[in-house]
This record gives sequence, structure tokens and C-alpha cells, in this order.
Amino acid sequence: MDKLSPGNSVRDVKWGWNMSSDPCRDQWEGVTCDKQNYVKKIVLEMSNLTGVLDADSLCMVQSLGVVSLKNNKISGLLSEDIGNCRDLTHFYISGNQFSGDLPDSLSQLNNLKRIDISNNNFHGELPDLPKISGLISFLAQNNQLDGQIPDFDFSNLKVFNVSNNNFSGPIPDVKGQLTKDSFSGNPKLCGKPLPNTCPPVPTSIMPKKKSNKSSSKKLLIFSGYIILGLVFVCFFVYKFISKKRTREYEEKGGNEKIATADTASTVPSTITSSEFNADGVPKTAEYSLTSVETGMVPPLVVLTSPLLMGLSSEELLRAPAELLARGKNGSLYKVMLDDGVNLVVKRIRNCGISSEDFKTRMKKIDQAKCRNVLPAVAFYCSRQEKLLVYEYQPNGNLFNLLHGSSNGQIFDWGSRLNVADIIAESLAFMHQELREDGIAHGNLKSMNILFNMTMKPCISEYGVMETENQDQSFLSPNNGIESSNAGHAYSTFKDDVYGFGVILLELLTGKLVQQNGFDLPRWVHSVIKEEWTLEVFDKALIQEGASEERMVNLLKVALQCINPSSNDRPSMSRVSMRLKSIKEEVERSISSDP
Repeated sequence: MDKLSPGNSVRDVKWGWNMSSDPCRDQWEGVTCDKQNYVKKIVLEMSNLTGVLDADSLCMVQSLGVVSLKNNKISGLLSEDIGNCRDLTHFYISGNQFSGDLPDSLSQLNNLKRIDISNNNFHGELPDLPKISGLISFLAQNNQLDGQIPDFDFSNLKVFNVSNNNFSGPIPDVKGQLTKDSFSGNPKLCGKPLPNTCPPVPTSIMPKKKSNKSSSKKLLIFSGYIILGLVFVCFFVYKFISKKRTREYEEKGGNEKIATADTASTVPSTITSSEFNADGVPKTAEYSLTSVETGMVPPLVVLTSPLLMGLSSEELLRAPAELLARGKNGSLYKVMLDDGVNLVVKRIRNCGISSEDFKTRMKKIDQAKCRNVLPAVAFYCSRQEKLLVYEYQPNGNLFNLLHGSSNGQIFDWGSRLNVADIIAESLAFMHQELREDGIAHGNLKSMNILFNMTMKPCISEYGVMETENQDQSFLSPNNGIESSNAGHAYSTFKDDVYGFGVILLELLTGKLVQQNGFDLPRWVHSVIKEEWTLEVFDKALIQEGASEERMVNLLKVALQCINPSSNDRPSMSRVSMRLKSIKEEVERSISSDP
């Protein structure tokens, strides 16, 4: 409080806020603590506070989740130090006299759910707030903010208001969620839901721009030819050397070693190929995909992407490729096309599906159209192998977020529950759409849950493999009992339910599924049998103060999913309904917070 002065009317014997007392034990005014005496909330509304907010000192309280300073007289800038409040979920500073630009660090608060900066004097453009994937409420009305409105995930936002500012340009697609009242009072805004339409983009000046820059473009093209020639020379020299190294490596039996290692590996599919450098494997991984295909090349079937129209199989196979990972059934590559488009190519061998069935399966999956299931944009099918082409997702996967590099992002209880809810809903949708065709995911695991540009989870590689029941100790022993086609399809869907249950256990415990003889489902059962249920949960969730009751409820869902008897496992639609019920309980508790 060094830089804030409370009014005399509130500074009484119960006020606290001094160095000689404890905020939790002595119950400082506006401070709420959890059972472990960590400060969780600071709520000082209508307290006649003046001065400036010292965000540096405030964010030293790393457990802080809620800050509400509504309706005071706090002035000055909101500093970049606010980005250090990593656990912050609710931030309310409306009805004050803040000014200046909003700090860019605000977009680094990945756990924020609700922001209210309304009724201040902020100006300038909004930071990249759409990066905050769990944001459900944003209020910024009655400021002097300008620039264009960023493309928020409006389908997720429950409350949004930027009225009475100086925003300009077209309003992003709000998915029919908002009315004109959310945008009124911005004269330069246009587009739905406002009545004024945006003017057409002028085209008459385009030829002029082109002519003015023609000489510089010619120089760039000439320079480009020289650089391209040098690149070709370097590429062919490199290819000659890399082929020689690859041939030597294969003669040593290296391929068998990698396949054996990957069978029991827990390395995620996004790991860089530089980590596969033992026993003489080339550390660099840039080459093309042509090495195994000979003879006639079948055509590339483009499903959804207009960017790939006209792309041939030969062009795809010749494009520079970076090896991301090897597995027992194939390899994963990042491919760079000439026009700068980045793709991921899954090369599959021995997937257990004939070429004709594979083509039919890919087309049916494409027709299902689920926004959180990453669709294959193209595929290629030959006698020797199959290729699946996806858009490159740069934000990694769930395995990395839980067990590897999280890039400083705190993966809190709300975010984990949101990921589980989206996966369950998407999987239930796909099971419903493809039930008659008997097409389940077949290999559901945290490595196959990717994050898109807005950090929304997407299920990848749906239906690519027959059920992965080899070397998976957590699959039920009766998987092979059902011999009919209908029984096999039913078992495959139930295997997806099991795989989802294991993902729930990863989210709740933060532990690897298998490592050095450790088996996560067995460990969870053993801990619960000893009646030490709370020992199951990730310590990070306990420390943040996540509701033990709701975590136990989610654990019960996970245990139902991993029931050894496939017949006793619930359907994904029932699982999804149960998760939505838990999520609604959490959101109701959030709504009751200040």
C-alpha cells in the first residue's frame, strides 16, 4: 500500500496492511487466504483509494488469483509488471482514473478468465488478448482505446463490451454472440452487428503502387535468381552427403534400433529430430520425402485446403522436409512448400487398413467436420505407404504442456478442465457421426492433442490407425474377444473412452502414463485403495486452491473410463455431459466471485 492512500473512513483498527501483522492470520481488510495461508484474493472496492498501483509489489504475491479495485480514484499507468501476476484469473480495476497504453504483458496472463478495465482513461491499441484462450469476460467500455478490435474467440466469451471508445475498421466475426450495444459509441467501427456496413476496399490505386515499385521488384527478382542458384548447388551437395550417411546408418541396422526405442518411448510427436542422433543418425534432418517411393506415384487427394489446390504428389515428395519424430508405425515430418506454407506429413506403414478402405475412411472423416478435430487437408495412398497432410500447428501438444516445455504458461485447474471438456465433446461428436462406419480415433493420447493458434485443443490423427492395442498395458484384456465386425467397432469406440480416461488421469496427476516400469492407471488405483485419494492430484493444483470436491468428481469420471471391462465403460456422450456438469459448477463459483 506504499503508493496507495486509503481514505480515513476505511482506515480503522481492522484495516491491517502493515509490516507488523500477517495478512491471513490477522485478517487484513479485503484479503482472502486459502487453507494453506496463501493469499488468493485482494478485494478493495469503493475504498476511496488514491495514488498509483504498484504492480511490481502486488505480483510478488505469486498465489494471487483475484484483484478487484473497482470504483476508487487510482491514477497513473498500469505497468508492464502486471505480467508477473501469473496466477491471476480475475482482474477488476473499473471506475478509476488509470491512463496511458495497456501493457503488452497483459496478454501473457494465460490464466485470466475475466478482465474489467472499463470507465478509465486508457488509450492506444489493445494488446494481443486473444492469446488468452480461457478468457470469458472482457469489459473495456468508456475509455479512449483505438485501433482495430482483435479477433477474440467470441464463441467462448460470455461478456464483452468495448462501447464508447475510438476503435475503427471492421468488427471481427462475433459468431452471432453479441449485439450492437457491445460496440456502440465507436463512430469509425463498421460491420455486423452495427447497422453501418464497411466500405469496399479501393482497388484503383493498386496499379500505381505496382508501377512505382517495378524497378525495385526487378532488382529483387534478379537477386533472387542468384540466391536460388546458390541454394540449389548447396542443396544437391548436401543431399549427396546425407544420402551417403543414411546408407551407412541403415547398413548398421539403425532403423531397427529406432523402431525398437520408439515402441516404448514417451517422447512426444513434436520433439525435434535432433534428439534422434545416437548411433550415427544424422543430426540435421532436412531432406525430401522421395527416398522410399519408386515407380508410378499415385495422385495426391486434396480434401479441404484451397492452398493445396494444384499441388501434386511429386511436388509434395520433393519439398524440403524436417523429421520431427519416428514411431513404430511411421514418421512425422514438417514440410515447407515453395509458397511458404508449412505442413505436417504423417508417413504411415502397416496401419492395418487396405488402400481402398483408407481412402473411404479419410473421406468420411473429412465429411464429419468437427472444429476441434484437426482435419487432414490431403492424403496420398500407395501400395507401400500412406501419407496424411495436416496444417502445421506451432503451439505444441498436451504432452509437452503437462510433462515438458510449457513456455512459462501455468496450466491451472480451469484450463485443464476446459481442455478435457473440449476433447470429450469433440470425441463424442465424432463417435456419433462415424458410429455406423465403425471409425474411432484408434490411438488417443496426449501427444495427439495439439493446440492451434489460439491455444484451443485439437484432436489430431483421428481414424488413422486401427486400435493401438500393442504394448499398451492399460487396454483391457478382452479387446480381442469380440470377433464380429460390429463387436470390433464397439470395442474400438470403447478403447477411445479408455484412452480419454488416461488423458484425464494425466491432467489430474501431472504424471507420465508410463516410465521405467511405472504405470499411471495402476498407480492411481493403488493410491485410492489405500484411501489416500488426495495424494493422486498434481501438487500444482492443490497449491492453487482448486476445488478438491470437483477434482474428485473428475477422478471418478476417469476411473469409469478406464474400467477393465469395456462393456462397463460409459459412452463419450455421457462422459461429455458429466464434464460439462463439473465445468458449469466451476463457472458458477467463478461468477459468484467479485
